[in-house]
Amino acid sequence: MFDRFTPFSLDQFEAFLSYLAHEKRYSSHTVDGYCRDIEQYFEFQSNYYESDQYAETTHVMIRSWIVHLVETDYVPKSIQRKLSSLRSFFKFLKRNDLVQINPASKVVAPKSNKRLPQFVEEAGMLRFDKLDLSEDFAGTRDRLIVTILYETGIRQAELINLREEQIDFTQGQIRVIGKRNKERIVPISHNLIVEMQQYQRLKKEEFDTTYLPELLVTNKGNKMYPRFVYDKVKYYLGLVTTIDKKSPHVLRHTFATHLLNNGANLNSVKELLGHSSLSSTQVYTHNTIEKLKDVHKRAHPKG
Repeated sequence: MFDRFTPFSLDQFEAFLSYLAHEKRYSSHTVDGYCRDIEQYFEFQSNYYESDQYAETTHVMIRSWIVHLVETDYVPKSIQRKLSSLRSFFKFLKRNDLVQINPASKVVAPKSNKRLPQFVEEAGMLRFDKLDLSEDFAGTRDRLIVTILYETGIRQAELINLREEQIDFTQGQIRVIGKRNKERIVPISHNLIVEMQQYQRLKKEEFDTTYLPELLVTNKGNKMYPRFVYDKVKYYLGLVTTIDKKSPHVLRHTFATHLLNNGANLNSVKELLGHSSLSSTQVYTHNTIEKLKDVHKRAHPKG
């Protein structure tokens, strides 16, 4: 393990790795990762600062190493891991009175780029509307799974637990019970009401008028489960879009993004999604901004 480069006290380094393996119970793969990260840093310190002793390490040296990693195209996640390894090593040394301060504690790694939520383009959802699904109970139910998720933005669990008593056709709304039993009202369109009522008729025929409290059920009349919903959504989205991720949550992203792209107020979208904080909703504005940039680029003479 130590053949490549060991510029500092081997005894202390071995003690640290032993601590990771036996007290922290890290896997051998993880311990090897710590070893490589720490050796890499001290190789840098030796080459750039002509010093190979951990007692001489400063936060300025470590910060220079971080800059070096950025300039050599390491991704933020890798840099964060390397810095974490170094912090842990110096924390161990400080605990054993081998250094007075942890120089890595003052250094901040670059933040990872947030991945924007994937969503289905409006054209893709229009293609879904035109799919030739069977008009029997199963086909109508499958269409309704996708349609409700897209038109209301409710979560997969909220869909699974949606009961017939929570639907108010007269007011054109559903009462959704979200996280921590928090309730919210979500409007539903006239077309969705028609689809729901048609489905309810088929459901009563299919199960011989037996009362089933959940709105959407499996082919056997049982309550749906997460894998059932996920597989249905993945299959149908696969017919209308080429995005990488195809899941019920993508339809929630699609709901929010399409609303904002078409001028909806951010606070209104927050309430519809059942977010407790506006910061959770703001992630969707990035997709909206990207669309505006694209429009500007295509439409402006100097775009």
